Amino acid sequence: MKRFLAAVAVCVAALPAFASNDDIVKVRSSGDVATTMDRLEAAVTGAGATVFARVDHAAGAAKVDMELAPAQVLIFGNPKLGTPAIQDNAVAGLFLPLKVLVYQDGAGQTWLAYEDPKEMLGDLGGISEDAGYIKTMTGALGKLTGKAAGE
Repeated sequence: MKRFLAAVAVCVAALPAFASNDDIVKVRSSGDVATTMDRLEAAVTGAGATVFARVDHAAGAAKVDMELAPAQVLIFGNPKLGTPAIQDNAVAGLFLPLKVLVYQDGAGQTWLAYEDPKEMLGDLGGISEDAGYIKTMTGALGKLTGKAAGE
């Protein structure tokens, strides 16, 4: 019984480390994964941000003879926006640059998903939930994913 209670305590303590569904913003796309990701990348570069990487999870799975539905992650940012967050708390560097996942669900629908910046950074000491960069990140992610979704 003591082992069971210890295991439960460890699991409960680890819960804050996992993003809940409330922390993840999902936007339905009108296109397939590749088209949506191309639109997202164009929107990001058009907004003056830097694309650091485009990760194709399905292609990676195929290289090891495994299958995944189409899924890609775009990693991007703007040092003018991210640097103040990292100055306020260096641990923000674990969450930045920003990331957006574009994926196909089991029903064939394409989605864009990203972690809400307020939830992502708001629990870090030294970072106010009202910080201007959090509002700017939130607005930018909304606009960029809206464009990518075909809105």
